[in-house]
Amino acid sequence: MAEIDHTRASQKVRKISFEGDALRMSMDWTVEDLDRIQVLVESTHGASHPSSYHLNELVGEMEKGVFQMGGKPAIYTTTDICDGIAQAHNGMHYSLPSRDMIASMVEIHALSTPFDAMVLASAGDKAVPAHLMAIARLNIPSIHVPGGAMGAGPCMRSNEELWHMSVEVERNQMTKEEFLAFQRACCPTCGACQYMGTAATMQVMAEALGLALPWSALIPATNAEIRRAARAAGQQVIRLSQAGIRPEHILTREAFENAIMVHSAVGGSLNAVMHLIAIAREIGIDLEPKLFDDIHRSIPVLVDTKTAGHYPTELFWYAGGVPFLMDEIQDYLHLDVMTVTGRTLGENLEEMRRSEMRNYAEMFLANYKLNRRNVIYPISKSLKPEGSLAVLYGNLAPEGATIKKFAVAEEMQVHTGPARVFDSEREAVDAYVARTIQPGDVVIIRYQGPKAVGMPEMFFMSELIASDPVLSHTTSLITDGRFSGATRGPCVGYLGPEALDGGPIAFVEDQDMICVDIPNRRIDIVGIQGTERTPDEIAGILAERKRSWNPPAFHHKGILRLYTQSASPALQGGSCVQGGVRL
Repeated sequence: MAEIDHTRASQKVRKISFEGDALRMSMDWTVEDLDRIQVLVESTHGASHPSSYHLNELVGEMEKGVFQMGGKPAIYTTTDICDGIAQAHNGMHYSLPSRDMIASMVEIHALSTPFDAMVLASAGDKAVPAHLMAIARLNIPSIHVPGGAMGAGPCMRSNEELWHMSVEVERNQMTKEEFLAFQRACCPTCGACQYMGTAATMQVMAEALGLALPWSALIPATNAEIRRAARAAGQQVIRLSQAGIRPEHILTREAFENAIMVHSAVGGSLNAVMHLIAIAREIGIDLEPKLFDDIHRSIPVLVDTKTAGHYPTELFWYAGGVPFLMDEIQDYLHLDVMTVTGRTLGENLEEMRRSEMRNYAEMFLANYKLNRRNVIYPISKSLKPEGSLAVLYGNLAPEGATIKKFAVAEEMQVHTGPARVFDSEREAVDAYVARTIQPGDVVIIRYQGPKAVGMPEMFFMSELIASDPVLSHTTSLITDGRFSGATRGPCVGYLGPEALDGGPIAFVEDQDMICVDIPNRRIDIVGIQGTERTPDEIAGILAERKRSWNPPAFHHKGILRLYTQSASPALQGGSCVQGGVRL
């Protein structure tokens, strides 16, 4: 047996914690195992939703990979929740807080033992950013294993359509039997939802940051390749530990800039802005929202995936996935950044050009009568000349707001209309169903930020507007809450400061005139009660309204109370845990 490295955390603690060895050997540990590199093999496996239900298969492969390289794995789990299942009720208040709780549980698992390395598997909206935050916070040799993509539904359709279908049933525009048939068919396999939502986007971000192995993001969950990738990660994390390669060597500012470039090119979720900021803060890097806007002005949208595009995300992987996309924009990327392969990004891309994986994946596109250029466009013939998002500022959002401009119709790039103000999504949905929201309105849903109610998504309302043939081209939606990665249409979120912090959104009244100007990156109150006013007049009126403002009281319990009392603003990461831990 090789000489024991007593600088490893697992071996240092053995000198002072003799009971630990005995307790381990009462399980599946041998005397020899105690000397090995000890690896935390953690996942969000559970019966919570299809992104996590299948992860035990990957955990088994990760475990094999660690064993094959002479390490000793220990399996832990903290499962996540599903944003889709939590939609449209108070369960959504727990979605964003769950990210911080999962990251904190990984921290507890990793440090209480302690482990020498980690390999973490997840696929869901909050699980992937939670694991990436934990990797950055703990700074021990680590690899993320993305849990893959769900198979396409019938006719390449996907489950976000259920929201507007439910209204069609209520209005007798669709039969209940038709609705139930699609409901039964639209989620046919495990894996992350089939569109470039937050779950898919954050898998892409894991690979783009260099924390996941090449080709591993968005492998179809039913494809054997996903198990091979999981085993390879278990093997590679031992090599990282032996080489002393830690997240701090990978998660540089340049790596985050690369990830933002990829985010722009894939037309990624707005939620990724908040998550990348939170991950960067864990490693000691401050990302300003304006950086996202600057990069998105330079990198065009190249990937044609749902919901703003045509194809489910498994086709993105068949078309070459993250490696092929990064090769397409390589002239913009920092190619000298380190990755979990132990090689630089540039070296990984050179390896990709020689790999059989290019042909292996693309062969599946023939099943759809497509080629890779139907899904990943060349940079010379981009889908959109700029990236997927914009960051807006103005007297309604002094600290910024974001919009997925890639998914906004041309005629709504600039929109001025009267405000319709609601203090909950349910109130807005009820107004929509009652047909009291008029073309041209600017729907405002406030008191939805991290400090108010945990920052739920406004997906139900956004999908109703986007699916309406009239409102989708005439009506905007603005909130201090979040939007789903599946969001399409003129939806502005993440307004800062949030309403509960006294942001201007708290003082908007019905019929105030709101202007959203995406090309000029502005979001402003431009009139009061239907009458145009000067900026100074508007500032004075808002100040007067603030003096008589009584903020609503929210009486949360348990973990939601803890989160809302300590959460940072959304565009500072929305995290209730500040700063990282260094071993």
